[in-house]
Amino acid sequence: MTTSVSSPTSAIPPTDEIGDRAEAALARCGVDHLAEATAAGRLYARTPITGETLLSLAQATERDVDHAVTAAHDSFRTAWRDTPAPERGALVRRLGELLREHKYDLADLVSIEAGKIRSEAAGEVQEMIDVCDFALGLSRQLYGRTMASERPGHRLMETWHPLGVVGVITAFNFPVAVWAWNTAVALVCGDTVVWKPSEMTPLTALACDALLSRAAADTGAPTNVHQVLLGGPDVGEHLVDEPRVALISATGSVRMGRTVGPRVAARLGRCLLELGGNNAAVVTPSADPELAVRGTVFAAAGTAGQRCTSLRRLIVHEDVADAITERVVDAYTQLRVGDPLSDHTLVGPLIGQRAHTAMREALTQATADGGEVLVGGNRRLEDQAPDAYYVEPAVVRMPTQTAIVRQETFAPILYVMTYRSLDEAVELHNGVSQGLSSAVFTQDQREAERFLALSDCGIVNVNIGTSGAEIGGAFGGEKDTGGGRESGSDAWKSYMRRATNTVNYSEELPLAQGVRFV
Repeated sequence: MTTSVSSPTSAIPPTDEIGDRAEAALARCGVDHLAEATAAGRLYARTPITGETLLSLAQATERDVDHAVTAAHDSFRTAWRDTPAPERGALVRRLGELLREHKYDLADLVSIEAGKIRSEAAGEVQEMIDVCDFALGLSRQLYGRTMASERPGHRLMETWHPLGVVGVITAFNFPVAVWAWNTAVALVCGDTVVWKPSEMTPLTALACDALLSRAAADTGAPTNVHQVLLGGPDVGEHLVDEPRVALISATGSVRMGRTVGPRVAARLGRCLLELGGNNAAVVTPSADPELAVRGTVFAAAGTAGQRCTSLRRLIVHEDVADAITERVVDAYTQLRVGDPLSDHTLVGPLIGQRAHTAMREALTQATADGGEVLVGGNRRLEDQAPDAYYVEPAVVRMPTQTAIVRQETFAPILYVMTYRSLDEAVELHNGVSQGLSSAVFTQDQREAERFLALSDCGIVNVNIGTSGAEIGGAFGGEKDTGGGRESGSDAWKSYMRRATNTVNYSEELPLAQGVRFV
């Protein structure tokens, strides 16, 4: 079905060695004990590097959810919301200092649990540090506004106030950065946080919680401003349904979002959703081919195609399609697949068997639809790690945008299609249900500006790939991506409540709109 390539590989270390490395990183981060699992509440910490279990942990119960929310709610009401925002910023500043100190301990845990290569894992922790810096500055910039009143002797203004308990539900592919986006901003806004991490990445969550607890102790912040709950979907469901949780920020699949959104809405709570992406890049005839190829390869093959911003569709003008595709395929044959803890690896493992099955089924359907697999798609290193799933990133030339292309497959598959006019390219680009990230490669300013105006995504780039967003801009997308915004810009407003205030400093009592009531 697929074309075999001789891409280099990195040998896989034994599970015991990986486990020792994980426990050492946890200890350095301050996790000095792990709750023992019981038969009724067991959660396995597994590594996709070998596909084997590292540790057995205790899973949260419904009672644990209630206790965590109660503690966070009480801390919010009795202390944290009344703490001046710059003092709240001191907690986040200290967290950032500890993250710098333990950057590579956390990076090890990200590689071990999520399968990211070392540079990407370290980059994810750097995102945490950056958002702490951003939130620290934000703690002195939670600005409202003053507006002109139609009534003499009156002042009309908006003020922003802490919202309450924020429930954060994160996915495996960014096990620490997305938590930090939410938590750093929520804390300076005066909220407390209850975190339900992916059941696939519990160790990174324990390490982050330990560092934040230390930061709280160092700065005199309340001990219960943050809680972590380990467990599966049932734990998340209890958190979603909890009426004392003012905001649920959930990152994951569209399917998950369609479940979470209505449940939160049923209790009239707030929801911030970051869901799927079926991201595309358009390559025009004027594009710099070097930029286009480099941007394509990292965005499509990085993190083994398991980013929400991964490039899944390449829409290339027919005049340059063959040349660009040939260069991308050549680059793919040189990607080193294997141990993500090795400095030489460029593509680590898929998270598990389900992801591998989805990839194989997608490739089978794509070829049935008339597509041609140009490179990749094969499983590697099965002899060294039979329970792990390493694959060659695949490039598939498609005659048109079929149903399988419009479906997000969370694996390294890049579908290549051609176009004749920019309007046709935009129609192909927008012709999917997701709307997260997009890119155009062009040296024509008119083409760039037109694409910026017509792409229906929340992130629209020119001459860079679809992945690798900076924390200064608001992150999020439209359509099935959920409409949420996290991290930079004015995303902080999601974590606060707005009040419109009118102050009468006159001796009269005029009504608005000239109403008389005497």
